[in-house]
Amino acid sequence: MNAVPPSTTAAGTPAFAQSGTSAMSERWTALADAGNVVATLAGLEAEGTSAEMRNFPALIRDAEPWRREHAENSIADLAAVMEPGIAALLALHARGADSRPAALTLWREFVSARGAIMSVLPATGNLGPRRTA
Repeated sequence: MNAVPPSTTAAGTPAFAQSGTSAMSERWTALADAGNVVATLAGLEAEGTSAEMRNFPALIRDAEPWRREHAENSIADLAAVMEPGIAALLALHARGADSRPAALTLWREFVSARGAIMSVLPATGNLGPRRTA
């Protein structure tokens, strides 16, 4: 039985790439949750998750390095906008003010930015992660 070097997984994928995908997946999920909070504050129904949105971290992992880097930077930028935006909306809501107009504006910005991030994926028509045996 061959030992797997600590820097790679059994599939031969560099270990740092696996942890990076997991971290991106967590950030992507957190952004989706934040978007649903904003939608609720805007008076909209929480959005369902499409297969493309759900699989985005796995799909981008298999894309060219420039696409991964662009997606990671864009996700960080969107998180940097959402965090203070949600804090401000929650403060408005806590004071009894109508936060719906501001929440709707943030929701529209979120949807637009999320669409731009997802457009970084190559157009392959594949909605699932690449499987290897």
